[in-house]
Amino acid sequence: MVASRFQAASLVGAPSCPNAIAWSDENLIAVASGHIVTILNPASPIEPRGTIAVPTGKHYPIGRVEKEDLLSGDLLPTALSRDRKPCARSIAWSSLGMSPNYGCLLAVCTFEGCVKVYRPPFCDYSTNWIEAADISDMLYDHLAKINFVEIDISTSEIPSNGGSKGKSAEDDMPNSSTGKILKPVVLKQYKRRRVTVAAQISSHADSFEQQLSEPRHAEITSTKPTLLRILDSKKSPKTKLAKLGKNKMGSCTFPLLISKEYAARSALLSSLVVTWSPLLCSPSNKGFPSSDDPFQKYSILAVGGKSGKISFWRISAPQCYSIEQCKAPTGVLFLGLLQAHTSWVTAVSLELLVSNCEPRVVMVTGSTDGSVKLWLGNVEELSKLSEASKAAPFVLVKEVIRVNIVPISVLSVLLPAQPVDKMRIAVGKGSGSFEIWTCDTSNFKLDKAGCHDAHDYAVTGLCWSSDGLSLYSCGQDNYLRSWISSGGCLSEVSIPLNIPGQTGSHEVPDALRSCLGVVASPGNLMVAMVRDLDVELLGQMYEARAQKAVVEFLWIGGQPVESTTTNTSLDSYKESFPGFTPNELACWESNILWSLKQYEDPNKSLVVWDIITALLVFKDSIPNYVDYLLGRWLSTAFLGGQNTDYRPLGEVLTLSSKCFSEVPSRLLHLLNIMTRRIILSEMKAGELNSSVTTDTTSVRNETLELGLRTLLGSERELRERLVGLSFAAVSGGSHSAAKTSLQPETWSPLGVMQMEQWVVFNHAHVRNQLKVLASEAQKHTRMGGDSNAATEQCIFCTASVPFESPEHATCQGAESIKGDMEKHEVPRCAVSMQVSYGFQFLERSFCC
Repeated sequence: MVASRFQAASLVGAPSCPNAIAWSDENLIAVASGHIVTILNPASPIEPRGTIAVPTGKHYPIGRVEKEDLLSGDLLPTALSRDRKPCARSIAWSSLGMSPNYGCLLAVCTFEGCVKVYRPPFCDYSTNWIEAADISDMLYDHLAKINFVEIDISTSEIPSNGGSKGKSAEDDMPNSSTGKILKPVVLKQYKRRRVTVAAQISSHADSFEQQLSEPRHAEITSTKPTLLRILDSKKSPKTKLAKLGKNKMGSCTFPLLISKEYAARSALLSSLVVTWSPLLCSPSNKGFPSSDDPFQKYSILAVGGKSGKISFWRISAPQCYSIEQCKAPTGVLFLGLLQAHTSWVTAVSLELLVSNCEPRVVMVTGSTDGSVKLWLGNVEELSKLSEASKAAPFVLVKEVIRVNIVPISVLSVLLPAQPVDKMRIAVGKGSGSFEIWTCDTSNFKLDKAGCHDAHDYAVTGLCWSSDGLSLYSCGQDNYLRSWISSGGCLSEVSIPLNIPGQTGSHEVPDALRSCLGVVASPGNLMVAMVRDLDVELLGQMYEARAQKAVVEFLWIGGQPVESTTTNTSLDSYKESFPGFTPNELACWESNILWSLKQYEDPNKSLVVWDIITALLVFKDSIPNYVDYLLGRWLSTAFLGGQNTDYRPLGEVLTLSSKCFSEVPSRLLHLLNIMTRRIILSEMKAGELNSSVTTDTTSVRNETLELGLRTLLGSERELRERLVGLSFAAVSGGSHSAAKTSLQPETWSPLGVMQMEQWVVFNHAHVRNQLKVLASEAQKHTRMGGDSNAATEQCIFCTASVPFESPEHATCQGAESIKGDMEKHEVPRCAVSMQVSYGFQFLERSFCC
């Protein structure tokens, strides 16, 4: 289905592999666009937010072979290979909080098999992301240290109620209509895959389908990051020994290898796919970070390769965050290699399964041999593994084996939201079809839920919606398809064409060739997909040079779901918003309210860009509908009403402001965002900040006045909580330990004396509990010295800056050359209330 796009962005490089696009938890989009990785901000996708130049692969010295062995089947691909332009093959975002500035790390795998991890730059004026770790170098160092003699980790299988060891999950399936036609469907898919490769080989010389047509076994493959030393057998043994003595790398000589051994070593260093686990924490520490354990909070990076093995790397999260230049290296520890498949590993997915027992990591892997395997890893055991340990990081649970080899191209795993639900696995294939498997997490029994002949060419992207009710698939046939779960089965539906804020398609050339990835936004209201362009159809002077691919953004908030019911109260909006039926508005209402409900969880990153954008677009056309949505949300979240309850927005704002002290901080943050960006969107930023700072609500509109009063009350409540938390941390932590999961000794708050003065200025409004905490904190700060002086200096002159407001200040002034007293306005950090010295901060203050 070709739907109308909301916005689009052109790329100077073209992707060439599946899953070429990824959306991070901090609302950044990365695209593996050929020789560079382009990082976009969806709020302003016209210009890149950052770039990563794909480096040229290194030649690792792994050995030498006899000259006549080059013509053998094992080394013939190596002998015929040529250096190619560096190109990104696979990309993956880490969880939020893995980079030094509390952002995300980005893992990049190239066509040459090299894997590196990058972090964002500290300077906002720089777009070049910085290398944080070279995984390929570390892997080679490990293999060279053990002379490439790796002890294979046993892949013992966990017996389940669904079947016995060595039995495929397909054999455990009940005899159903789906199972009866399974074998003919697979044969048809395999036949069509061969036609697809033949049809595409001329226009996609380096396409993914050509890669899928490579030989099955890893021993006959090759990779660039190796250094081949050829030994002429016609020369005398003395000449051989002399040449062997000259060919040294440090203190290590190049050993003479047979062709299979050389090919096996080469495959070990050739990576294909990367993926991250969610942020993990050992259950023994109960959430408290420890200074003596650098891997207290960590993430697992899994790297699949041509050898069929997966290497695991434990990367630690920083113990503290800063936007200053951080010299602390990224902590990376090699955990081991796992022989997952006998052929190329083309897809890997890691998810965290939290149940009544101890938390576990679920890993699903796919290979070019057509097999899909399900693995389990214990979080506590993963935190204890080291390079020297021989324990298996993951154990095999179940395997799906196919009689006919159809290579796996992509995977998408959806964990159950409730313990009674089942895990769902979508498996995309090179033949153009995808399968849905369900897994009972109590006994890990796999059942096939369906097979869909979705695309004519290889499936290049699969993406579950956050609610698990929709699945989006794309393929090299340049189609994006939408699937809705109904009665336990998937059925195809059209993507809504009538969308708010449609910008048109005139900016994108009509030369789209194939779709190479799809991903959903954090708020579940939009999808982004990347398509490459047929440059032969573009103008060779300008277009073909500047546009190689395009990223398109499509609204899915109006997508109907099984549980959507039409609300009769929306009938009044039909005339106000022509073109949208009440049923379409009901779908938007259901999806927006569901997304807002998910953000009430404090563990979910507060990225609501798509929700804000959708509400602003609706507000321009039908403001009454937006007031209705906000009233529904506030009635449910703040007043404890049911989902069907509705009150006018003005009434809800008045009632909500009376219960701020009983509302969780996450809800107050959400209310602040909605108030500033939606209700008070007509006010300019300077006017709004001035009203909040001076605590005045003199506005002309009644709705704006109610919104401004709500914003003042919620921000005052949040500030009191922040100040109280800081005081509790300073005075010994008896209060903070009960309220938060932070240990006082790991957090030293800034601006304590400024906060004390803020309490004095607002003595009549703050609660008595905060006054007691302020007096206790004052005793500790006086005993600890005057490290956070309340009297600060101006950033422009040496005059003192008294505390008058938590967000801005004015210095006492200094005598100018003309003899006048010149005063300067200086900014304060809204969190620590300290003067922000210099122009070192851009998006955040140093103390944040």
